[in-house]
Amino acid sequence: MDLGLKNRIAIVAASTKGLGKAVATSLALEGANVVINGRHKQNLHDASEEIEKATGKPPLAVQADVTQPEDIERLVEETVKNYGTIDILVANAGGPPAGNFDEFDDEQWYRAVDLNLMSTVRLIRRAIPLMKKQKWGRIVNIVSLTVKQPADNLLLSNSVRAAVVGLAKSISFDLARDNVLINNIAPYYVATKRIDYLMEQEAIRQGITRDEATKSLAGKIPIGRLATPEEFGNLVAFLCSEKNSYLTGTTIPFDGGAYRGML
Repeated sequence: MDLGLKNRIAIVAASTKGLGKAVATSLALEGANVVINGRHKQNLHDASEEIEKATGKPPLAVQADVTQPEDIERLVEETVKNYGTIDILVANAGGPPAGNFDEFDDEQWYRAVDLNLMSTVRLIRRAIPLMKKQKWGRIVNIVSLTVKQPADNLLLSNSVRAAVVGLAKSISFDLARDNVLINNIAPYYVATKRIDYLMEQEAIRQGITRDEATKSLAGKIPIGRLATPEEFGNLVAFLCSEKNSYLTGTTIPFDGGAYRGML
């Protein structure tokens, strides 16, 4: 299926590893001109080379930290300078630390808000005028299944990512009038380094090995395994494409059937 993404301009935030890099790779494979970013120069260089090798399309790599407003401004400015517009925005950031309520002070809460909510707000704020002007745009926010089913020991993620869902739903009504569609993807456990970290934390909490913790988790997923980053990237690519012409304001679990709710 041709997703109609050839030469579309896509910013994929926090894309030097994990889910962000998987999305950037999927979009580039579909012919999009992809802009990636990350905080660390070497990671950015390595990711750029890996994406070009896998897709034949070198991404535009911009060193930027999505928790810093001035870095977001520069990321958008470099994109527009090189390509003239933004067609697609994938708002993404790493997850906040694991832990429970009594483990976090105000400063840690503020950092989580900057990381997962305000980075999304600032990216969307800069992309919307361009998308409205051209009467076409796709925004996908990478959140977590915790927005539908809170997870033990992930209080910050449970709380702050839910605010992103509220943001997206609230602005989806106005954006739809200009053919700008916004959706959230709520992954459960995808085989990335972030999940390795969470499994290490869970293993410590339960007094078991990381492999045992991962096997136990996979056993709770009806499909019987963790998702691959490539599977995740393919779903996001569809939502960013011309083939998605009607779906907006939704939050889609990417969970292998693990979520038990009906809504």
